[in-house]
Amino acid sequence: MNRRNLLHAALGAPALSLTGLLTPALSQAPGREDAFRFAFLSDTHIRPEGGADRACAMCFEQISASDCDFAIHGGDHIEDALGVDRERATMLMDLYQRTERKHLRKTVHHAIGNHDCLGVFAESGIAPDAPDYGKAFYTAHFGPRYYAFDHKGVHFVVLDSIGLTDDRNYEGRIDEDQLAWLRADLAQQPRGQRIIVVTHIPLVTALGCYEPVSWLNTPHNWTFVVNTREVLRVLQDYNVIAVLQGHSHVFEQITLNGLHFISPGAVAGADWQGSFLGTPEGYCEIAVTGEDVWASFRTYGFDVPDRQDVPI
Repeated sequence: MNRRNLLHAALGAPALSLTGLLTPALSQAPGREDAFRFAFLSDTHIRPEGGADRACAMCFEQISASDCDFAIHGGDHIEDALGVDRERATMLMDLYQRTERKHLRKTVHHAIGNHDCLGVFAESGIAPDAPDYGKAFYTAHFGPRYYAFDHKGVHFVVLDSIGLTDDRNYEGRIDEDQLAWLRADLAQQPRGQRIIVVTHIPLVTALGCYEPVSWLNTPHNWTFVVNTREVLRVLQDYNVIAVLQGHSHVFEQITLNGLHFISPGAVAGADWQGSFLGTPEGYCEIAVTGEDVWASFRTYGFDVPDRQDVPI
């Protein structure tokens, strides 16, 4: 069982349009010397079939031509490493990295996604004691699972929200070692420091209200981080101006107690079948001006060969 198979089961009727649902254009953000913008993309799910690699190149070229300072990839770089053999997973990862190197000519910061973990599902035939099993496959290609960086006075914290379970599955979770690291990292920041958090599986989302019913039939919680309360208790004493989240494939914005949660949709849309719950293939441009954050959804012109949009 994987999220991809569940998604395919939901394919069918036309999707809702995003017309009228987008946020204000970034050009409306007031100018300041410390203002900047960056691309937040997620869920490329690259594969050679169906023109997906060509579509990713189109998206990357559009970002490269923009005035974004850099890009953040929110995870699920490849179609799948969870349930396929090593040869397929390695081919997909090589394809992703070649495509990024050639077409995404910006600094890229990466977050780990569930589909970036090798052999977690038993159907992969990969033993858990293999040296590149699970998250080791990701770290070998992209580096640390969680880390921080700074840009123009904003401190970015990139988290690993993939909790691998004993039954060779996963859930959304920020583990205890990482929470300890997060507390220590934030404690080192000056008072009032602007902070943006990045996670693949969302901390806060309304997806559970409208996701396909089939997605509820999972052995663990795949929709959001199960220990979100613990994470929010760590964040609440700091000046967190946004949380950027992937995984859901929908463009969604939620404000909870003044904290802004942004999900950018998916470069792959409904896994290269069309739009997902009203969100077409795309990504977000994020503008930061002081403590204000604007998100604007961008499509990139990919024409799905055999469109089967997933409706709400």
